[in-house]
Amino acid sequence: MATGDDLRRIALALEGASEAPHFDRLAFRVARIFATLAPDRLTANFMFTPDEQEFKCLTAPEAFRPVPGGWGRNGATTAILAALSEDELRAALEMAWRRALPKPRAGRTGKR
Repeated sequence: MATGDDLRRIALALEGASEAPHFDRLAFRVARIFATLAPDRLTANFMFTPDEQEFKCLTAPEAFRPVPGGWGRNGATTAILAALSEDELRAALEMAWRRALPKPRAGRTGKR
């Protein structure tokens, strides 16, 4: 059973990750937000692709569900932390973190 403390510890251990307030939630980001933790620390939202969201919701429907509305249609997914093992939480965080990494800039060599 994963907790909000587990989410925070694992998220901040990912390379380049930082934590900051985001409205009433805690947000974890690299180039952009990859996860947020609810104020009650019982649920979290992950920023997946729609395909990743579908996979998570099919394989663990007791833990994952799309966020209602447009955000959910774009892959934002709510997880009930108590329904996840620490390994499942880590896998979800890593999946969302990879998606939020800075994109390489095409055609830029750094030379002038």
